[in-house]
Amino acid sequence: MDEDQRREIEEIINQFKCPKDFKCYKSHFDALCKAKDIGLETFLECLEEDPRSCPVSVPFADGHFCKCPLRVYIAKKLKK
Repeated sequence: MDEDQRREIEEIINQFKCPKDFKCYKSHFDALCKAKDIGLETFLECLEEDPRSCPVSVPFADGHFCKCPLRVYIAKKLKK
């Protein structure tokens, strides 16, 4: 992770109240939920077994989407 990415992540953290207390960031991205970038700008496809239990998961049609701005950034910019 370069300095620009670190700055962008800190900006996201300062603007978002995470219901999971930024567990993904604090674990150095080892504790990431299962999600997939499907080309939407601000959402990922949630691949968790029980997406309804996630406070940042949004149901849509037959699936769920992740709306966490930090998780979206991690998937799109860090490819994790």
